[in-house]
Amino acid sequence: MKKIFVSGCYDIIHAGHIQFFNEAKALGDHLTVCIASDNVLTLEKKRKPSLPTEHKKILIHALEMVDDVVVGQTLVKGLNFKEHFLRIKPHVLAVTEDDKYNKIKRELCAEIGSEYIVLPKTPPNTNQINTSKIISSIQAPQEVPLRVDFAGGWLDVPRFSKKGGLIVNCAIKPLVSLDKWEYKKKSGLGGSAAWAILNGEDGIKSEINLGVGWQDPAIIQETGLCVWNSGTKPELHLKRNCNMLKGVMALKYSNIEHDTPSIVDIKRNYHLIYKASQIACKAVINENLYQLADAVRISYEAQLDEGMNQLLEADNCIAQKYCGGGWGGYALYLFSSNSDREKFIDHNTQVIPIEPFMNNCL
Repeated sequence: MKKIFVSGCYDIIHAGHIQFFNEAKALGDHLTVCIASDNVLTLEKKRKPSLPTEHKKILIHALEMVDDVVVGQTLVKGLNFKEHFLRIKPHVLAVTEDDKYNKIKRELCAEIGSEYIVLPKTPPNTNQINTSKIISSIQAPQEVPLRVDFAGGWLDVPRFSKKGGLIVNCAIKPLVSLDKWEYKKKSGLGGSAAWAILNGEDGIKSEINLGVGWQDPAIIQETGLCVWNSGTKPELHLKRNCNMLKGVMALKYSNIEHDTPSIVDIKRNYHLIYKASQIACKAVINENLYQLADAVRISYEAQLDEGMNQLLEADNCIAQKYCGGGWGGYALYLFSSNSDREKFIDHNTQVIPIEPFMNNCL
């Protein structure tokens, strides 16, 4: 009888594991699967187990191709199975081609004359996934806010960061989910970051990989009215509740899609952007809506200077600007009272009221 041995964390069994077990079993007659104990899982993956060990043993043993299941207890990275391996003395140790412990595993095989066989990572007959992605998906929120930015946009892009610069933004509702999205797509409200977060991805890494900044995932996850330090990664400078913004914000769609990655390198006035960020920060500190409006107007001046079209004027609007990088998408309109905002909504199409959002507060 040719004995085959495989080892892994196998914390959440998925189709890729089944594919590997089938290919390993095809190498011989008897397959032993070693799963990681809770302590080993903590050592290897820095996380708690998804299921009790005995449950995992029963699940894996129920698989047709698996003949025996053992639990690796040895607290040595890559060799948690060593005690069982030396006891069973299998003919083959099968591993996947991305195994990062191949050197010490080959040495272990040499001790008892076992064959070390590397199997290609054959994709299963479904979309590829791994345990980390499954856990991230489970932990992903069901709904998240989008955001509006008041000042300092572009200073969150790592290569445009400026010492002393600030980014001032606010999370907004209605919230969005994977199946409920009340806004236009590609609209300058941080939708790509929200979509990544809803799918269990690292929102900040996702945005940086797009070549843009981190402000969208940062405020979506933090919520509230926030001031961030300009830099290569999010650093919260100041956070307030959103009381001064209740009932005074509205969005109007420009009828043009917004695409931030395509406009990153356009020439723009970073002096005005920096100036607006300083004023907006003082407005948040003072909880002064009119001071915030000053910052929004300067941000809009920088956008017009960049070449964007002028926005529709609104009666009693105290400030307006394109959301995000502009050149399309939504424009933010700021009013001094709820009644002025409601008049604007009543007399214009494609306008929606928005409210600030802060977890466990509003």
